[in-house]
Amino acid sequence: MASALRSLIDSGTKLWLDSIDPELVKSNRQLGATGATSNPIIIADLIKTGRFDNHLNGFFEQGLDDENVAWAVTNKLVCDAQEVFVDIHKQTNGNDGYVSFELDPLLEDPELAPPHADRVAQYIELGRKWAKGHTNRMIKIPATPAGLDSVETLAADGITLNVTLVFSPRQYHAAREAVWRGAQKRKSLDGFKSVYSIFVSRVDVYTEKNVPELSDEAQGMVGIVNAQQIWADNQKWWADKNLPLQQEIIFASTGTKKPNDPKDKYIAALAGSDIQTNPPATNDAVEQLGNSYTKQVDKLPSQAIIDEIAAKVDVAKMEETLMSEGTAKFADPHKALIALIASKREALTPA
Repeated sequence: MASALRSLIDSGTKLWLDSIDPELVKSNRQLGATGATSNPIIIADLIKTGRFDNHLNGFFEQGLDDENVAWAVTNKLVCDAQEVFVDIHKQTNGNDGYVSFELDPLLEDPELAPPHADRVAQYIELGRKWAKGHTNRMIKIPATPAGLDSVETLAADGITLNVTLVFSPRQYHAAREAVWRGAQKRKSLDGFKSVYSIFVSRVDVYTEKNVPELSDEAQGMVGIVNAQQIWADNQKWWADKNLPLQQEIIFASTGTKKPNDPKDKYIAALAGSDIQTNPPATNDAVEQLGNSYTKQVDKLPSQAIIDEIAAKVDVAKMEETLMSEGTAKFADPHKALIALIASKREALTPA
């Protein structure tokens, strides 16, 4: 009998890991994972284990400051993960087997961020820098105004993009159209690949707090419906482009936030297509549940629930609130990572 995760994959879902822990990357690869993603929280948690102190010491000896050590460690761990998935990338001719590398979150920090035009220029510069020489690395850029204004140029450069922090159809539309404009400036579309990370559970956290008037049937379903509708839109929009590779939705934030929700609530509802980036704990929980999955991503709830959500949820307000929270969650962990490296430097450097 197939494992639960293998059942999910057999339903049509590509399984990516929301971690670049070398041990977890290898173990989840054995379970069927074909890609991974990184962020500063993941890097900080790995550094806290002490397993990478030798790497840190090496970077300290090179004279790198704390921020550059953070990027050096990130690059090292992402490169190691890329090696695990490079065979998938080759087998699929570039349709799978990627590891996402997140650009500088401090570009969206309310206190530190430079003016808009400078942010755009820095996204482009950093995207080119961290993509150079890598075949199965995705450059992860947030769907902020500055992020969205940078993706056309980067797509035109031939860089594979993961546009992240997408909460609304408006953001998704802006992202895909900018990426497509850039892609059409390439000499060839043979290697063109893009993905759009739709955050799911955070939407339901938002509606529970801010839209309490939703019925019991609709509350807790908004994140799923939003993701399903954007997925269907994405399927339709790319259908006539005749591209060799798929332009896909990543279902992100798939871990449940409420203790009483089934651990595979979002996994099951979005099974059957595109990509799920699941936290290691979510994958473990799915395996323990032992459920079997079939394609559900194209099966919306009743029209009554869809109509209620459309009537009661102000999507523009939802996007504004979640982006404000999201950019804070984007920048604050990177500050914490730099502070952690400073403390590690003090602890590891001889007096």
